[in-house]
Amino acid sequence: MTRVSKIAAVAALSALSLAACSSTTAATTGGSVSTSASGPSLACPSGSITGEGSTAQTNAIQQIIASYNDACKNKAKIEYNATGSGAGVKNFNAGLVDFGGSDSALAATEQATALTRCKNNAAWDLPLVVGPVAFSYNLKGVSKLVLNGDVLAKIFMGSITTWNDPAIAALNSGATLPSTAIKVFYRSDDSGTTDNVSKYLKATAPSVWTPDHSKTWKGKGGEGKTGSAGVAQAVTATDGALGYLEWGFATDNKLGIAQLDTGNGGVELNADNVGKALEAAKITGTGNDLTLQLDYATKAAGAYPAILVTYEIVCSAGLDSAKTAIVKDFLTYFASDAGQNSLKDVGSAPLPASLLTKVNASIQAIK
Repeated sequence: MTRVSKIAAVAALSALSLAACSSTTAATTGGSVSTSASGPSLACPSGSITGEGSTAQTNAIQQIIASYNDACKNKAKIEYNATGSGAGVKNFNAGLVDFGGSDSALAATEQATALTRCKNNAAWDLPLVVGPVAFSYNLKGVSKLVLNGDVLAKIFMGSITTWNDPAIAALNSGATLPSTAIKVFYRSDDSGTTDNVSKYLKATAPSVWTPDHSKTWKGKGGEGKTGSAGVAQAVTATDGALGYLEWGFATDNKLGIAQLDTGNGGVELNADNVGKALEAAKITGTGNDLTLQLDYATKAAGAYPAILVTYEIVCSAGLDSAKTAIVKDFLTYFASDAGQNSLKDVGSAPLPASLLTKVNASIQAIK
């Protein structure tokens, strides 16, 4: 699971004051576990919980599960099924899983359903994983590619169909682009990554990308694949391919990643540049719901704007008390210094300390 090639890049993001929240040290009393200065005090309850949803956070949450199990000596069984954000929200609201993972916060209609699922209590969106979106390509002879929102929107809406199109050539001065047809691959399942990509396209090319943002792909043409892994496999196997997927899947499959031009030349996808874009995020949720508004159209120098945040969706109250105890303990570790720093090796970046302070307050408010 370790992506050695990304450790240095992600470490750089931490230097931008995106360190995790302050830690708590506790003595071992009763069922609690004494941790180091970088870890929280954990109750380590016994039992089991299940989660489902976002494929973008697959590696991150599996890392957290493994680290939490190590800290608690496997007292609890925690399972997470990466089926996509849409399925995660649907099955959370149906009461089939104890928490959901989604790359988009709950919509108003989903919140209404969650109110019933949580026994007349609100569900909260808790941001815990930052995962930039890679626009990955497979194009023989091309090792560097610059795109922008307008060109991507035109490709996904079917008006740019070959790699040597003048609009692409204008962004790649001096490059030799082949006349190869562009083969688009998109997520066929309901996907938070799709939702974030459509928000990015709407913000940067509103006259071209006319559909409203949605977890369901609204582009024209192309071929759908299930999950980020499915898109990655398809792009890997197809010359001329272009697809969108979470950064880790792109690097794991050694795919080309397009730089994004926000007005001052191509911006590479790396941890520093993701951090510059994340600085513009604002909390728009109320109370302990921490829904974020990301600035996909930021013009900040060096900012890589195509980012997503994965939320863990939980009942604020109303879940079985034994499961609530595990959910709170697990998320406490997730939002700790130790938990967030453990994500560096799997291509995710620690959230800003100021945001994690709010996340921790929300976690402790779960009843």
